[in-house]
Amino acid sequence: MKLVRTFGRTKKVAAALIETIERRGASNTSKVEPVVRRILDDVRERGDAALRAYAAKFDGLTPDAPLLVCHEEMEAAWKATTPKLQSAMRIAQTNIRAFAVSQMPKEWTISPADGATAGQIVRPLESVGCYVPGGRYPLPSTLLMTVTPAQVAGVARIVVCSPKPAQETLAAAWLADVPEFYRVGGAQAIAALAFGTYSIAHVNKIVGPGNLYVTAAKILVSQECGIDMPAGPTEIVVTSEAGNPAGIAADLVAQAEHDPEALAMLITSNSALAEAVNAEVKIQSQSNVIAKQSLATHGFVFVTESVIEARALTNRLAPEHLTVDTKADLKWVKNAGSVFIGNYSPQAMGDYITGTNHVLPTGRVGRVRGGLSVMDFVKVITVQQYTLKALRTLGPHTIALAEAEGLMGHAQSVRVRMR
Repeated sequence: MKLVRTFGRTKKVAAALIETIERRGASNTSKVEPVVRRILDDVRERGDAALRAYAAKFDGLTPDAPLLVCHEEMEAAWKATTPKLQSAMRIAQTNIRAFAVSQMPKEWTISPADGATAGQIVRPLESVGCYVPGGRYPLPSTLLMTVTPAQVAGVARIVVCSPKPAQETLAAAWLADVPEFYRVGGAQAIAALAFGTYSIAHVNKIVGPGNLYVTAAKILVSQECGIDMPAGPTEIVVTSEAGNPAGIAADLVAQAEHDPEALAMLITSNSALAEAVNAEVKIQSQSNVIAKQSLATHGFVFVTESVIEARALTNRLAPEHLTVDTKADLKWVKNAGSVFIGNYSPQAMGDYITGTNHVLPTGRVGRVRGGLSVMDFVKVITVQQYTLKALRTLGPHTIALAEAEGLMGHAQSVRVRMR
């Protein structure tokens, strides 16, 4: 990791580096956008033929392999899974479901005037596509994190796409009772979900994390199909003044092992802590090839001049995962995907078992939203009703506003009912 002080002789260097990190989302996806556009256009035009060609090229899909994974294959994967992992999956699923149930928005009604009601109803999306990465590691947890909230929301059609699905992922699909699971991934899977092909009907919304190609594809199809957020390569920031160096280093290494493009940072005004964590990271990442590569290129320790500066920098970067020292720190946290408090809250707990979702905003999208939730799978629809008495009470005010805006038809639509 690179240790950089934000003050003194390295102030300008630090400022330039921070600006580069701020632009990480847009600059990263722009690198792959031309390739992704070609894939999207090809799948839109040629459908299954293009989808299979890319799946064969990138994922080794054989010509005779069905795109749709059958229920029997998922069940066999579950039966081949160890009882220990089965138990862990069940606990994770239970906690994710409980968390999603608690998040579910409610229907309600108020009365702005006697005889007038206004409120909201909640309706699930009709169909969603859940993308589950299948590259370096099997990610059954991601399947549970995306499918379970959709089920709680009441989504009628839930589709999973994952390239080269591992046994563990197929087992999770059986546990979650996934009806549609396709063994395709990458930008081509996003295209199929957004545009539809002969084998895969299009969906209303696509959710789930992915690499730069998947993230860029989601952004590009977002005008035709809803998406949750850009959820690209993992990001972690630990903002600490008195944390345990070994624990901090362990979290940094853990998130860095996801991807060579993962971003890992410690922000502190404590120089001694910065040095200690940097040393620990070198030791703990020695045998972790991907983490070592990621930390060498995208690992940073920022030493600030003050605690206030450290907190401001944290909010400025809006990290996907954020660890802070104490519960009191929540008062200054404004921008983050998910927050972990103290030395006994490793980020891996949120990644797997707590029930909070690990599909989180990256690329500073944490400035405008949090992680995936049940609310990504529902629509809140407003409803209103007036009696004649209420219309006569509030109608004149509506007429006044409409006429002020020059919208005489609006005014007349109220006036004609008040007679």
